[in-house]
Amino acid sequence: MNLVVNGDAESGPGGTAEPVATVTGWRVVEGAPALVAYALGGGYPTAGDPGPARRGSRFFSGGTSPRTALLQDVALPATGTTGHDAIDAGRVRCTVAAWLGGYASQEDGARLSVEFRDGRGTPVALSVLGPVTAAERKGRTGLLERTAGLLVPPGARTARVLLVLTRTGGGTSNDGYADGITLTLTGTTGVRT
Repeated sequence: MNLVVNGDAESGPGGTAEPVATVTGWRVVEGAPALVAYALGGGYPTAGDPGPARRGSRFFSGGTSPRTALLQDVALPATGTTGHDAIDAGRVRCTVAAWLGGYASQEDGARLSVEFRDGRGTPVALSVLGPVTAAERKGRTGLLERTAGLLVPPGARTARVLLVLTRTGGGTSNDGYADGITLTLTGTTGVRT
């Protein structure tokens, strides 16, 4: 089960390149994001560009701000095969995945980080995906999948998910793009390694 709320930009206001004030499930901590429709065109990624095979109708964009940041604090399950006891025994693995990209040969990009924190809010582990460079996209507009897996550190109780979309070149559009953001936990039967 994906622990990230609205990691696919499908919920709430949006659908154009115009920035939105709020994003369902996320706290806007900097800038002004846009939830752009794949059908919009005008240089934005479309259903025909590289991206998720099972994409919805929208994706995250940095809007018109040089730097846009969205934050989500996720409580880890308290019980079950991925609950606190299993985490503390070193038996829970995490997979972080996202589709990240940008526009043509520009280096505007998206970076996703997941920071695990203990019960006092102290960081105990960090995983970072992206940004995807223009060279990695072969100079094409689109999004590429990035994933990372790690053992959830003993004592972890929350995960802070931070999406940062950055404009590096000229122009007024922040063409850092993201979609399909997921954070999933899997219980293991072995001991920690």
